[in-house]
Formats: sequence, C-alpha cells, structure tokens
Amino acid sequence: MKKFNLLAAVAIVALTGGVVSGSALAQTTTAVKESGKAVGEKAMEGKETVQAAATTGTKKSTHKAKAKKHEAKASTHDAKAKAAGEQIGK
Repeated sequence: MKKFNLLAAVAIVALTGGVVSGSALAQTTTAVKESGKAVGEKAMEGKETVQAAATTGTKKSTHKAKAKKHEAKASTHDAKAKAAGEQIGK
C-alpha cells in the first residue's frame, strides 16, 4: 500500500510535467510523508516483536505491548497516506 501511494504520487508529478497545483503538491507531500512514517513504525514493530521473542517474563510482555502500539501508529499513518493519495488530482 505504501509503495503504491509513493509510486502514484511520483507518477502524477511526472505526468503533469512538474506543473502541479499547490493543493495537489501538498497532498502528494502528505502522502509521501505519511507513507514514510508508516514504514518506520512497521520497522519499530518488527524490532519489538523480535525483542519479545528473545526475552522472557515481564520484558516479553512489555515488548509485545510496544509492538502493538507501533502497529496501531502504522495503521493510522497508512490511513492518512491513503486519504491524502485519494485527494491528489481532485
């Protein structure tokens, strides 16, 4: 999904020859930024999941909770990127 949003944003800019209205440029920028944030959160989620697998006891549950938190943040950023991507060109 994130790669699609990024590629769609780049394609729109390329097809319009770089002449994009301010609104479309802002939406493209938002889509790219939110996609990047989602990727970062998913990486952090993976890190916490691996740490949870490698530990035991209370630390394990702490890492699992952190992983769920990162997953929720990534989902939010994905939704924002998708919404911004749908607004490009409107």
